[in-house]
Amino acid sequence: MNSDSSRRTVVDVAIIGAGPAGAVAAALLRKAGRSVLVLERQHFPRFSIGESLLPQSMAYLEEAGMLQAVVEAGFQYKNGACFVYRDQCSSFDFRDKHSPGWGTTYQVERALFDDVLIRCAAGQGADVRFGHTVSAVRTGAAPVLDVVDESASAYQVEARFVLDASGFGRVLPRLLKLEAPTGMPTRAALFTHVRDGLALDDIDRNKICIATHPERRDVWFWMIPLAGGRSSVGCVAEASFLDVPEAQREATLRALIQQEPTLNRLIGQAPFLMPVRQIGGYAANVASLHGPGYALLGNAGEFLDPVFSSGVTIALRSAHLAARALNRQLDGETVDWSADYDAPLRKGIDTFRAFVERWYTGELQDIIYYPEQTPTIRRMICAVLAGYAWDESNPYVADPVRRLNTLYEVCKQG
Repeated sequence: MNSDSSRRTVVDVAIIGAGPAGAVAAALLRKAGRSVLVLERQHFPRFSIGESLLPQSMAYLEEAGMLQAVVEAGFQYKNGACFVYRDQCSSFDFRDKHSPGWGTTYQVERALFDDVLIRCAAGQGADVRFGHTVSAVRTGAAPVLDVVDESASAYQVEARFVLDASGFGRVLPRLLKLEAPTGMPTRAALFTHVRDGLALDDIDRNKICIATHPERRDVWFWMIPLAGGRSSVGCVAEASFLDVPEAQREATLRALIQQEPTLNRLIGQAPFLMPVRQIGGYAANVASLHGPGYALLGNAGEFLDPVFSSGVTIALRSAHLAARALNRQLDGETVDWSADYDAPLRKGIDTFRAFVERWYTGELQDIIYYPEQTPTIRRMICAVLAGYAWDESNPYVADPVRRLNTLYEVCKQG
């Protein structure tokens, strides 16, 4: 990497965004000896939502040389998910699953988690610049980024390739007009952190709790126990259902929590530790996850829904696939980005999509709460919930739509 007197930085790979996808991609590329520049418009640590990881993500953290730092950070251990609807409860232990691999992970405060990852990448030699915003891009064989720092000083970055890991900022889709319809309804979330004060026998802190509203099955809640007696809690619904003025967000979320019996018992009166936030219109898609001289990672390309906590896992999978393809390309090989990156990444996204769509129709909820579950099929469903959405030895990954439809019919008849 070098910078000349005309304020132009020359680098093998420029990465936009220092979140999990950008950090892991940077570390993997540095392991291969590439010069890497990470441009992040914010300063870390900074708040981010998406605190419940899936076990599949652990393999990518290990590959990137970040596992020890994550393990030693003191996050809340996680081994599964508990689903609640009225008086029904269905608990999945991710260690008892169809797919081989990690069965445990963590529930994390993302401010600390993301900071740990990007500092690992910097420790491996990535040049990380906080407070630097990409304002324009020219794609092609030698992409060029226009960058502005916080002192309003502008410079250019010339790279052999650009990875957009900007998350919901979606820098390249916005600058290059790559947006495409998602096919997903517009939903929103209200969320905060609470001081939960839970006794050890109140709830299994090692599992995320996903609760369905007792009267509206398309409205659901998350409760994610975190380290230190905190929990992240939120409600997801169609955007119009949660369209309230900012001044009413706290009262609205409090009332919704108190309408769900389990959450009301656990945290109905728990003090909120930060202002209630809202995020909406988060579902996103693009026509292609790559183009001349660039590829889109994680949420910068596509985001489905938070219900199965798939966001970070998809982000890390995208970093793994992109770094592998890009290292081959930088070594002089011809890479088919559609076949080697786009298609394999979308395979897992489409698996999650099939599960998300059937969650909101209620079909997957009927499957999850079905009282006479076959252990083998339960392990297959559990594997997808644990993030193993690319393991095609699992019939619910190889052919998720048909398999889920058939399973629902069996449950309905039963």
